[in-house]
Amino acid sequence: MAVALIAGPTASGKSDLAVDLALELERRGAKARVINADSAQVYRDLAVLSARPSPEEMRSVSHHLFGEWDGAEACSAADWASAAKREIEDSREAGAVPILVGGTGLYIRTLLDGIAPVPPIDPAIREAVRALPTAEAYSALTVEDPDRAALLNPADSTRVARALEVVRSSGRPLAEWQKEREGGIGDSVELFPLILLPEREELYRRCDARFGRMLDNGAVAEVEALLARHLVPALPVMRAIGVPEIAGWLRGEWSREEALARGQQATRNYAKRQYTWFRRQPPEQWTRIENVNFIDSNLFERLFLHCRLT
Repeated sequence: MAVALIAGPTASGKSDLAVDLALELERRGAKARVINADSAQVYRDLAVLSARPSPEEMRSVSHHLFGEWDGAEACSAADWASAAKREIEDSREAGAVPILVGGTGLYIRTLLDGIAPVPPIDPAIREAVRALPTAEAYSALTVEDPDRAALLNPADSTRVARALEVVRSSGRPLAEWQKEREGGIGDSVELFPLILLPEREELYRRCDARFGRMLDNGAVAEVEALLARHLVPALPVMRAIGVPEIAGWLRGEWSREEALARGQQATRNYAKRQYTWFRRQPPEQWTRIENVNFIDSNLFERLFLHCRLT
């Protein structure tokens, strides 16, 4: 089965290109569906702050897994991969080409390569680890799993806590579990990947402009609604880019101008990390392009030929 993938950093134009590809496929007689692979766009609470495509931007193309999760429920990579597999199978049964689009490398890797079969974490261990200050958790990790600690930023509280709780609960480092991945679909589909890597300064300019538009067009109301729900601060939806920055402004901790600057900086930092991941991590044979307004004609022709032959 053919599966298209359009991926890259935030603000790189992925969604528009995915819709362009879907419409071109449909113009030539092949059905297509766009499936979200962005960890923020899965939450219905973040329509504006995740830059989720509007009905107008979807241009009548069928879109799936956008806004499917309530913010009170964390969507893990495994949760998303399971849902994406169902959407891909539904597309196959409907005779449509699934077009995965997003910038969450962990989601994409989990879907294609599978996930490490880490057993459930002992709740008591998880609670104890998550209660530790980040510096103390990292110090413990350097003793209990030094190889993983060496790979992590000491300030990355989420990944440090995850590695520490895994080794304490299972007795094995996370790297050992990751060697035993299972459930990936990479060997059972014909993947047509396209990675967008626009020029960095232009990408950062687009990041700044986009967050400014968000602040002016509904992002504040989204954060107000989230704060009114009194959700657990550790939930992904509460840590999404823009939520802490705008929440600080609403609480009077800094000005609107500071919220804007913080949000723009956080967006640029995230885009930089995504850029680095997509440049280095995917296989070398995956097509990478810098012109975000360009549809890879070779990708399209191969997709269309596949649709005609199957």
